Amino acid sequence: MDLIFSAEGQSWPIRLTGEADRTRRALLSALPLRLQLHTPKIAGSHIYWHAPFVEDPEGATHVLSATAGAFIYWPVRQFLEITFAPLQAENAEITVLGHLDAPVEGIAELAATLKRDQGRRILEGTLSKADDGGIPAPPAPSPLPRDIVAARNALWAACPADIVRATSSRAIMHPAGPVFTAESEARVLHEFLWWIRAERDGKDEAMRRHTAALALDKAATRLRDFCHMAETPALLFRLKAAMAEAHPFDALIDEAILVAGRVGAWLDLLIPWNDINEAFRAALDGRRA
Repeated sequence: MDLIFSAEGQSWPIRLTGEADRTRRALLSALPLRLQLHTPKIAGSHIYWHAPFVEDPEGATHVLSATAGAFIYWPVRQFLEITFAPLQAENAEITVLGHLDAPVEGIAELAATLKRDQGRRILEGTLSKADDGGIPAPPAPSPLPRDIVAARNALWAACPADIVRATSSRAIMHPAGPVFTAESEARVLHEFLWWIRAERDGKDEAMRRHTAALALDKAATRLRDFCHMAETPALLFRLKAAMAEAHPFDALIDEAILVAGRVGAWLDLLIPWNDINEAFRAALDGRRA
């Protein structure tokens, strides 16, 4: 099956291959997707966006084995990615879903624009089936409280107002301090919730619920008390409370991962990473002169 990835007035076909049936089903059920594209900070040579589903790795392919043009799902980061050259040092298992059915140079050019412009504007795109009529399949009913599901859907649909406002302050060391702190808190929460999920077959559920609740509480408190947010930490506090309620834990931890990942994604898009990296290099070079 072919997919069509589009951004910045261009489109590229992606051919799904391999045997990652579980992840492919999750992807196809989410299509068509509206995407916000992110520039990499460590691995380089890829573009990515956040996946609206949670799945374990299939195929256990090492990320550095991904060839140029690979279309991959990176579970613990919850990224869907297109590579265009060998990646830099990383250590993770990924799922290979397919391959770009076009020259990689077009993606490399898009990546250069993305690297230059992230933090200045949001580069959007779409991912759809080649023969898609544009109507996604209805989602399966969730066993979780309606208010949590509705809040997560709203979070995925649009950037929350308190995150939009995060770059507006010009107080001492603002907005960099609060934005970097918030992005780091959300990213660490997201990764830690994945770790808790990975323990689902080997640890007591009550302990995992308590651990997840502590992590959610810590991140929500930091976003509220240090980063001057209200709407976003309120959802994290609600998920913390739900950990003590009689909801299916597997569904609940996946919901928390989806929320934390999306919060981190919106915050990441505010940061002009390339400008900051260039300024950091210049400052270091000046110090050494």
